[in-house]
Formats: sequence, C-alpha cells, structure tokens
Amino acid sequence: MPAVSEVEDTAVRAKQIPEAAVARLAVYLRVLSGLAEQGATTVSSEELSASAGVNSAKLRKDLSYLGSYGTRGVGYEVRVLVSQIERILGLTRQHRVAVVGIGNLGHALANYGGFPGRGFPVEALFDTDPDLIGIPVGGIPVSHLEEIPRICAERQISVGIIATPPTAAQSVCDRLVTGGVQCVLNFAPVVLRVPAHVEVRKVDLAVELQILSFHVARRADHAEAVARNRGNPGLPGAGLPTDNGGTGDGRNGAGTDGGLGMVVR
Repeated sequence: MPAVSEVEDTAVRAKQIPEAAVARLAVYLRVLSGLAEQGATTVSSEELSASAGVNSAKLRKDLSYLGSYGTRGVGYEVRVLVSQIERILGLTRQHRVAVVGIGNLGHALANYGGFPGRGFPVEALFDTDPDLIGIPVGGIPVSHLEEIPRICAERQISVGIIATPPTAAQSVCDRLVTGGVQCVLNFAPVVLRVPAHVEVRKVDLAVELQILSFHVARRADHAEAVARNRGNPGLPGAGLPTDNGGTGDGRNGAGTDGGLGMVVR
C-alpha cells in the first residue's frame, strides 16, 4: 500500500506542475546530477538557481511542487532532490526509443551514448535506404519504415524520434502511433497531426537560430543606441535594461482539428 500511495501522490503532484516548470525541473536535474558526480551533498537555492539560470524565488516555487522545501541554513540534499525530480519526470522507468531517418542527424542520435544512462535506450532504427537496411548503427540493425508498427509494438517503444525529410514526417508519425508510441520528438520542419493522447515536442533548429539572431540584433541595436547617446542619460537608448529574452516551450503548436479527435502539434 505505501508504494501505491507514493505513485498516486506523484501523479497528483505531476498534474499540478505547469509545463514551463517541467522544463526547468529538467535543467535543475542536469545541474544536480553534475553536483552529485562532484561529490556535493547539499546545495543552496541561490547556488542552484545561479547554475540553472533562474532566480531563486522561481526555483523555490518550482521545487515546492515536489513537496521539497529545503532546510534553512543548509539548503537541499542533492541526492534526495535528484530522486524527487527523477520520480516526477518519470525517469524511474525506462522509455524505449525508436529513431526514424538514419541520415546525419539520425546517425548521431543512434550513436549518442547519453540516452541509455538517462533512461532512454534506443531500441529500434528505421529508414528506407536499401543500403542501410540490416546494417547496424550503434549496434542496432536498421529496419524498413514499413516495419515501424510491428517492431514498435513488439519492443514496447514509447518514444519516437523523427529525423526524416518533412515530406515523410506525417506518414512516419502515423506509423509510430499505430505501433503504440505515445510521445514523438520531431526534428522535421513540419506540423504533425496526432491523436489527442499523443504528446509531440518539436525541435526546429532553424527557428531557434532565428530567435537567437533576434536577441543578438536587439543587443547590437541597444549598444549602438547607448554609444550614440553616451553622456545624454535622458535620451532614448541610454541606460536601457537588457535581458536574456525567452523562447517558446518547444511544442509544435496547439489546437484541435475539426471533430476528428486529432491535435495539430
């Protein structure tokens, strides 16, 4: 019974956490894991917030969703906090991954050694190139796209990574969903239509670079304005504050599609 109660408590807490806070929890976990590897046993909210790039008040609010408030004068126990975040993010269980599209990006993802240690072992690879079919990449033979539903169901794949050209992404996504995949990480620059129960995260590197370009240009404009108005503090551009800006949450958009029970992500 205690184990059931713990699971139920985690589920309740998870529902209360805003999506933006979930993204920050992943950052905290990365920082904390590094501290644990260095032998740190405790960390203050100020130290953790500085390393994660957020203010300490926001960090304390995020950690309060876990039921973790730290100890005054001591801070947070690193390993306890790691355990709490891993549990709330669902990292206490394995999430088997399939990579579709074994081009340059797909090769890199298939060979990335950091996935298994974080609970995301790559268990299946797919492509249409006859020269790749049956060839091991990262120790796993590449299968044909037509095998996606069967292999994903047999190997209990829960996460599918799409690294295909945009024209193939939707059909690949449909096959992944048919095979029981619940989450899709989409690197293709295209909007996907999926059932409402399927979660999609979109990674568009071109968009991210364009956002960075905006911030670089804004800061350059600010610096030019300050240079022009130096010595005239009352003029526009003198003493303007700067910030780190912000980007979206990585989702692929939102909205329902007619009455089909599909969500555009």
